[in-house]
Amino acid sequence: MNGVILLWPIPIGTTINAQYYKKVLQDKLRPTIRKKRPGLLESGILFHHDNAPVHKARAVTDVLAGYKWELLEHPRYSPDLAPCDFHLFPKMKEHLRGQRFETEEDIIQTTKVAIKNLDKCSYVTAFKDWL
Repeated sequence: MNGVILLWPIPIGTTINAQYYKKVLQDKLRPTIRKKRPGLLESGILFHHDNAPVHKARAVTDVLAGYKWELLEHPRYSPDLAPCDFHLFPKMKEHLRGQRFETEEDIIQTTKVAIKNLDKCSYVTAFKDWL
């Protein structure tokens, strides 16, 4: 609810499978949480992802069970109920609309700026509305 913790651009051509997602959780997300939100790992995390097969794979669920994060259920057949879909992405589109980019790195940097410029209060509102 306090903003984006990790922005991880996926390289073009990368296949997202359970092993890749597990590695991002272990090597990127968890260390970033520890760095950006000290104490959060110890106080408890509410974690949400949709019902994509990669999210439900045994390798991923085992890692998350080991973290003891509280998993928020995602209703079946409701891909539009993720806060990113109805809050983050539309606001990013406003910032990116009409721009042309020369490189993939230009897109990534502009997206990072768009995310950093989002009002923190709007995250709280988005998650409360979602819950």
